[in-house]
Amino acid sequence: MLTDVQLRRLTPAEKPYKRADTGGLFILVQPNGSRLWRMKYRFGGREKLLSFGAYPEVSLAAARDARDAARSELRADRDPALTRKQRQAEAERADRQLQSVGEKWILVQGTQWTERHRDDVATSLQRFVWPTLGRINLDDITPPMVLEVIRRIEAARAKETARRVRQRLSAIFVFGMAHGLGSHDPAAIIKGALAPLKKGRQPALINLDELRTLFRDVEAIPAHPVTLLAMRFLALTVVRPGEVHAMAWHEVSEDRRIWIIPAERMKMRREHVVPLSTQAQDILGAVSTVTGRGPLVFPNARWAHRPMSENALGYLLQRAGYAGRQVPHGFRASFSSIMNERFPGDRQIIDLMLAHINKDRVEGAYNRALHMERRRVLAQIWADLLMEGLKDTAALLQHRKR
Repeated sequence: MLTDVQLRRLTPAEKPYKRADTGGLFILVQPNGSRLWRMKYRFGGREKLLSFGAYPEVSLAAARDARDAARSELRADRDPALTRKQRQAEAERADRQLQSVGEKWILVQGTQWTERHRDDVATSLQRFVWPTLGRINLDDITPPMVLEVIRRIEAARAKETARRVRQRLSAIFVFGMAHGLGSHDPAAIIKGALAPLKKGRQPALINLDELRTLFRDVEAIPAHPVTLLAMRFLALTVVRPGEVHAMAWHEVSEDRRIWIIPAERMKMRREHVVPLSTQAQDILGAVSTVTGRGPLVFPNARWAHRPMSENALGYLLQRAGYAGRQVPHGFRASFSSIMNERFPGDRQIIDLMLAHINKDRVEGAYNRALHMERRRVLAQIWADLLMEGLKDTAALLQHRKR
């Protein structure tokens, strides 16, 4: 019976030699110094050999466990060599399944994505694709099978989501092809079979009186106070909705006059500095009494460690009767239209406040001035205009929930 001390002392010789353990297990010492685990057994009247790997990568205990598993197969009248081949074949088949390849794709590509985008990609595939196609090998998936999945998403009036899922599927098939796990991309073939997508401008009100009426209407219906505060904050800061959803307390300066959105959460991957109006600061003060102990400023209503739902603000506008007239993203257009009309000489600064990239690459490369003082002035003018005549921020904390 072998011990670890004996195994470590084994030295190579001119010819291969063996040292036996028990139950047919032995170690083969090669002239090049490698020490290989082997097991000799008989099945169907024939002597056979199993390989368990090299020592010390495979320890003495692991080799004995493998031997015991093989002997259990023999007692059940099964050839352990055949059982291992079957398991290896099953593992190889699993490696070629769409879900397995897709999860590897997310793991590799996800290092370049924001956490929010990575979650969005994973959730869309888990919801729409894995239940029907996840366990099918790449090469067994046909264009009609992919088209059926995408059309089900379209039927739910989510054409944009359908297109994103098709693009993600195509990327997975290409990833699989590059790694020798598949040979075609059925998601690319169906691209021309999808219903046309009508793209237009985001619905947005560009009249101040109408915007103030919008807030009165929104704040007159039952809603969670944090959602109402987030709606005001979004309109005041004119950032993209996702940047408010995932806003963290550590991104706000101690005096609450500045909000710095890190590059990884910005669409253009550039840090964005947002000067906060007094009204925006008031919102942070109010919401801190509710969410200040957690990491997020406007968290999910059920889970404080998760961002607010992507649909929360949009649903609130729809319930207030503004479907097709205003969307959360539309506050950016509202701000741009109204402020550019009032301050045409500040167009470039207004673009900076919206985190727009200068289309003139040369000018964009050399003109890196933040113009923070003027941005702060414009942010305050916008807040004063927008919030005129609306109820105090603190009053929203007492708002009745749904």
